[in-house]
Amino acid sequence: MDFEISNLSGRSPAPVNCTHDIKMAQMVFPILYTVVFCLGVFMNSLSICIFCKVPTSSVFIVYLKNTVAADIIMTLALPFKIVTDSEIAPWQVKIFVCRCSAVVFYSAMYVNIILLGLIGMDRFLKIVRPFERRCMDQISIAKRISFSVWIIIFGLSTPNMILNNIKATPENVHSCAKLKTPLGMAWHKAVNYISLMIFWSVFISMTVFYTIISKKVYDSYKKSHSKDKAMRKKTKAKVFIVVIVFFLCFAPFHFMRLPYTFSQSGLITDCTVKRRLFLTKESTLWITATNIFMDPFIYVVLCKPFRKLLPGFSSSGNSSHETAINESTM
Repeated sequence: MDFEISNLSGRSPAPVNCTHDIKMAQMVFPILYTVVFCLGVFMNSLSICIFCKVPTSSVFIVYLKNTVAADIIMTLALPFKIVTDSEIAPWQVKIFVCRCSAVVFYSAMYVNIILLGLIGMDRFLKIVRPFERRCMDQISIAKRISFSVWIIIFGLSTPNMILNNIKATPENVHSCAKLKTPLGMAWHKAVNYISLMIFWSVFISMTVFYTIISKKVYDSYKKSHSKDKAMRKKTKAKVFIVVIVFFLCFAPFHFMRLPYTFSQSGLITDCTVKRRLFLTKESTLWITATNIFMDPFIYVVLCKPFRKLLPGFSSSGNSSHETAINESTM
């Protein structure tokens, strides 16, 4: 996926008399991304070490392990963004960002979005229809679905690398769009639309899933007559951690895509508005990148085998009601 690749170079196409606040992009965002990178390396390295010891015993764990892989790929793409945004790297590095690392970053991001949708669907089915047997509960099916997601997303992204072969110069490399052939630009636009469809499809699905789950959890509380407010809050967090991570990380960036697209297409011409939209877009893109270290919280909260192997974590002391809820969401 190549969602406005020029954004990863720290600049976007703009009229000569309407430049962006490059100082903000060059100083603040590289620091913020460095923090994300360091946290991502630490937390995902720990996640890999733990998941290597966790048997693939459920559909849920299949999706979690694929999520770790997507997070690692996003993490490894960040250093190239950091050095090009801060302009401490030679201009040739920006060619690699435009043609490879930015495309890989967005591809892994949309793999991550789809996987979170699949995890949300799995939680929905386990909670709402816990005793039904479905083909979606088969580990082999989950592996095939995950493999298909990787193949489809990176298959769509590969032309963005291949059709990005106009000769680069120090002048045109700042705008990745200028390195694309006419066919490459057409493919880029098509992939942008597909990317938006992917996000909104998962967004709507998650909204429906967790609206129904909310009612199910509320009915469970009423039937159990639970009086332990602390336990209820803890259980709610366990049930809704997936949708919380999804909305916090991915919703802001996609919500502001429309006005930012208007600014790039010329429908918005006011320079002050365009600069604000650029900074908002960059800020929400950074929020999206925080998904790299937010996903491990899903592993800790919802995956019991992961918790058991996490150093210093104790799962003792759970109430019987909380344990029942946890088992329905494992």
